[in-house]
Amino acid sequence: MSNLFRKKDVSQLLNGNTERLPQTLSGFDLVMLGVGAIVGTGIFILPGTVAATHSGPAIVISFIIAAIVCALAAMCYSEFSSTIPVTGSAYTYGYIIFGEIIAWLVGWALVLEYGLASASVATGWSAYFVNLLEGLNIFIPEMFTGPFDPENGTFINLPAVIIVLAIAFLLTRGIQESTKINKIMVFVKVGVILLFVLVGMFYVKPENWQPFMPFGIEGVLSGAALVFFAFLGFDAVSSAAEEVKNPQRNMPIGIIGSLFICTLLYVAVSLVLTGIVSYTQLNVTDSVSYALQLVNQNWISGIISIGAVTGMMTVILVMIFGGTRLLYALGRDGLLPKIMTQLDQKHKTPVKNTWIFAILIAFCAGFIPLGTLAELVNMGTLIAFIIVSIGVIFLRKNKNMPTSGFKVPLFPVIPILSFGACVFLILQLAISTWIACGIWFLIGLVLYFVYGKRHSTMNE
Repeated sequence: MSNLFRKKDVSQLLNGNTERLPQTLSGFDLVMLGVGAIVGTGIFILPGTVAATHSGPAIVISFIIAAIVCALAAMCYSEFSSTIPVTGSAYTYGYIIFGEIIAWLVGWALVLEYGLASASVATGWSAYFVNLLEGLNIFIPEMFTGPFDPENGTFINLPAVIIVLAIAFLLTRGIQESTKINKIMVFVKVGVILLFVLVGMFYVKPENWQPFMPFGIEGVLSGAALVFFAFLGFDAVSSAAEEVKNPQRNMPIGIIGSLFICTLLYVAVSLVLTGIVSYTQLNVTDSVSYALQLVNQNWISGIISIGAVTGMMTVILVMIFGGTRLLYALGRDGLLPKIMTQLDQKHKTPVKNTWIFAILIAFCAGFIPLGTLAELVNMGTLIAFIIVSIGVIFLRKNKNMPTSGFKVPLFPVIPILSFGACVFLILQLAISTWIACGIWFLIGLVLYFVYGKRHSTMNE
């Protein structure tokens, strides 16, 4: 039993002979990765639907509350990633603080998070892309636009498969090349959002902000629980810790900086949106486009669709990137086969594990209707947040840890608050999500005892 909780030696992890990924990323690169992962279709949908059903114009406060909760976890991530700058995110931190079996379960949960997030966003991207092509009078046969469902005439979601494989190919070309493309797409995405804000502000009617809090404080808090998930993705930034120049300085900049920028964007869009249209009319799937059409700005509505397509591509890129780095860490520790750690000699990227991960994601995106399984993304994320939040307390107590890097302020209050907030949110998930997650963990435990425990590098 003691072997199940054996822990990684930090000094060996930082100074060992294992092959490490090259350090090429700056703080700005990390901020762009974070914004790319966080801002997706949610910014074009959530502000409207949550305002209409829960928060009213006070959706702005809901976003700020959710951002504060995320900031608590983000500070914990920043301390870990700047103190222990190695790939693997919460999995590696769990290995050092709690031991092998806990680390494996966290890693297994994150594989699910990154994989399902990539697949579900790819299916959303496909729907937007097909609509965009139809606006240009280009039509894809219906059989190639949805999951396998012969009764409804669909057999494979081909655009979703193609975008996943295309982004996987980009990631195999090298992380610097990938971040360059990501920067371009993030600038396009942010540019489209700012265009909406700048044009829309001229059509704002302050009377639409009254009543400001029609559903009371309960509505604002329930709205915060819903929009909390619009901020998820910053944890994928910590997966890049091993590839960052000066991680003690740049990791906190990347994680907290991207969260701050995204909060400003969400608040700005929410203010303008609820100012243009009464919150009672915003319970539609394309609230931003709908608001622009009401003020006869259809041309900007078309640009918004381009921004949504571009925005989702950055989310897929960062999520697949995070997943491949996690698989690399699992393989390097012997818990998965060594094929996961093989680096391409030219590009210094884990090409084989990238293609394995991408093909599995492409299969899910192409054939499986994800539906409520998307909630499993939230489960995986919150489990990681819980481990990192409580783990910071144990990190500080360990005298063998490096002392340089970012430190969580108001310690230990902030880690405890972060832990409590994440436990509260995880208890709000549906029973079906808990059952599906339990099945996933059972599969993971079987894999660990059949393969991982016997091949772990800790046996040496």
